[in-house]
Amino acid sequence: MTYTMGIDIGSSACKAVILKDADEIVGTFKVAVGTGTSGPDRAFQGVLEAAHLSEEQIDYVLATGYGRNTFARADAQMSELSCHAKGAYFLFPDVRTVIDIGGQDVKVIQIDHGAMVNFQMNDKCAAGTGRFLDVMAGILEVDVSDLAGLAAKSTKRIAISSTCTVFAESEVISQLATGEKKEDIVNGIHYAITARVVGLARRVGIRDRGVMTG
Repeated sequence: MTYTMGIDIGSSACKAVILKDADEIVGTFKVAVGTGTSGPDRAFQGVLEAAHLSEEQIDYVLATGYGRNTFARADAQMSELSCHAKGAYFLFPDVRTVIDIGGQDVKVIQIDHGAMVNFQMNDKCAAGTGRFLDVMAGILEVDVSDLAGLAAKSTKRIAISSTCTVFAESEVISQLATGEKKEDIVNGIHYAITARVVGLARRVGIRDRGVMTG
């Protein structure tokens, strides 16, 4: 019996998972702080507790994500692009495309039998990222987790910029000032992100099927 751990040290969150014999998930943990904080160590300890294991029982630790090279407890590092491909294939063997909306960037990854064959990342500030959603939620005075529910109540879509968080922030403030409903503004925000992702997907070469909904 062997236990392996994967830890994803992102810009805004840290996630960890432990597998038994490479095919059974026995523990997961997530903490909402990222690299440069206590997040990596908290995720490491948290997943051990979730799996009811000690550090000595872990045979191998792989680190990925933005801060992967700073985690001294890891035996090896791998890019998050490759890890996305392998992880998605592990859970969904028929997967061909992965969309990662991270804290600081957006990635669209094309996969063939668990191997990454192409990818594109956003190249314009934090447009369409988790940070973009955090900023928009802050302006609207709602929690990020409430955005989907608000958008579902929308009766029209407000045009919001998908190219720059700063421009979008100004647009949302202007829309609020003119009396537009939060639900319709959130719908516009979601559409802006969708447009961003579709643009990246086209650059990867995904043109013949839907990429993202809702």
